Amino acid sequence: MTTPLETARGYLGTKEVTGPADNPKIMEMYRTIGQDWVEHDEMAWCAAFVGHCLETSGVSSTRKLNARSYLAWGEKVPSLDQAKEGDVVVLSRGNSGWQGHVAFFLRAVGQQVEVLGGNQGNGVSVSRYPKSKVLGIRRAIGLHSPPRPELRVVQQQLKDLGYYEVGNIDGSFGARTRAAVLAFRADNDLPLSPDLDPAFVAALQTAKPRAVSPERASGKPEASRILKASNGQIASGVIGVAGVAASAIAPAVETAERAKDVTERSAALLNLTEWLSPLLPWAGALIFLVVIVLAFRARTARIEDYRTGRTP
Repeated sequence: MTTPLETARGYLGTKEVTGPADNPKIMEMYRTIGQDWVEHDEMAWCAAFVGHCLETSGVSSTRKLNARSYLAWGEKVPSLDQAKEGDVVVLSRGNSGWQGHVAFFLRAVGQQVEVLGGNQGNGVSVSRYPKSKVLGIRRAIGLHSPPRPELRVVQQQLKDLGYYEVGNIDGSFGARTRAAVLAFRADNDLPLSPDLDPAFVAALQTAKPRAVSPERASGKPEASRILKASNGQIASGVIGVAGVAASAIAPAVETAERAKDVTERSAALLNLTEWLSPLLPWAGALIFLVVIVLAFRARTARIEDYRTGRTP
């Protein structure tokens, strides 16, 4: 799979169509990020271009047409000196606090930054802007990012503190780890961004384990398939052992009979029929008892995971 910057380079020279017609490539960019309501390519599309290049390269975008939405996306690059080719640059535009421009960083040239972006001169091109217009630089991280050993430490710390949203301890900043970071920040009055900045790291060292609400600590998960299956198995097992109402336990009796038949054949093959004959009537009941015990264990484990916050 190509990188977002490689994908972007493939669009160099793409331009808006003059007149009422629209460039289908640009219209596809809107659709890629879920903005298929846009009818014409005159709508500002720098963010659509960046989002399209990210999404088609396997990296999640903000899926917004607002260029400044990328100021809260990905991972913060502390300074322009640390920017790498392919990072996402957000620039100011006009005098308003909401307007902006977003593109892919190529390099710094004197007092300017060189970027590859869409809607630059009504097309995809390489342009330069004053460094003073740079609002922020972000780096793509996600499921396709290479594993980072230091992130494993952060993931384990979050999990130890009760932020089970983190998922697997794998060193990759995926959607679940991002959710855990945001949840931790919300609980510790930190700005809601996915950045692993010094303030976040410092808070992580002194934070107390996540509190579980009283309602969750004593409650049970609603609409849990595991709970429903376990309750069904327990009920079937009890009915089978008790032998109540033949019509109601017909499936259970059939299962027990099959189990008994298998036991008899196995015993015959091992020449144990005479010794095991007195026990065979109880073979089906024993199977039901095992099912009940296993179902109780699954049910208990599911409730425990819910009450400790490990699962929804």
